Amino acid sequence: MRSDEDLTARARIRDAAVARFGRDGFGVGVRAIAADAGVSAALVIHHFGSKDGLRAACDEHVLETVKREKSDAMQDQAPSDVIGRLARIEEYAPLFAYIVRSLLEGGVLAAKFVDGLVADADAYLETGERTGTVRASEDPRGRSRTLVATQVGLIVMAQLDGALGRGTAPTDDPTTAMKELYDATLLAGLELYTHGLFTDSGYLDAYREFKEKS
Repeated sequence: MRSDEDLTARARIRDAAVARFGRDGFGVGVRAIAADAGVSAALVIHHFGSKDGLRAACDEHVLETVKREKSDAMQDQAPSDVIGRLARIEEYAPLFAYIVRSLLEGGVLAAKFVDGLVADADAYLETGERTGTVRASEDPRGRSRTLVATQVGLIVMAQLDGALGRGTAPTDDPTTAMKELYDATLLAGLELYTHGLFTDSGYLDAYREFKEKS
C-alpha cells in the first residue's frame, strides 16, 4: 500500500507534466518534468514506468476533470453557480493548454484523447437529460460528436488566431486565451444551445424524410 506522501508525489508529478506538456509540447524530457515537480527523474519512472505512461496518466486526469466539471454543470445547480465558475478560470488553464497540445500533436494518442472527450460528453449529456436540463436526442452519439467537434474547432481557431496576432495562443498564455475565447464565443454559444438556430423544423423534417426513402 502506498503512503500518503507517495500518492502526493505522484499527483505532483502528474500536475507538473500537464503544465509542462501544455507549455512546451510532448517532446519535453522526463528530467524537465521532474525538476518542475521537485523530484528525481528516477521517481517519475518509479511512479509511471515511462514517459508514455506519464502521458497516459495525464490524459486520464485531464479527461476525468473535464467530465466531472461538465457533469456537475448538468446537475441541479443554478445557472448562476455554473457561470460563476468562470471566476476560477486560472485553475483550468494548464488543462486547457494540454488539450490544445494534444489536438495539435495529432496521431493515435490525440485521436484517443478526442474519443475520450466524446465518451465523456455522452455521459454528461445523459446526466443532463436525466435531470431535465438537456433535451433528449434522436442521435445521442452524433450529438456528442458534434458538440466536441465545435469545442475542438474553437480551441484550434484560438491557436490559429494567436499565430496571426489576432489573439493569445492557448499554448503561450492559457489563462488569457481562455478569457478571450469565452468573451468571443460564450454568449453566442449559449444562445445557440438555448434557442436553436432555425426558426422552424423544415430542414429536420426534410432530412428525416430523406433518410426514410434512402
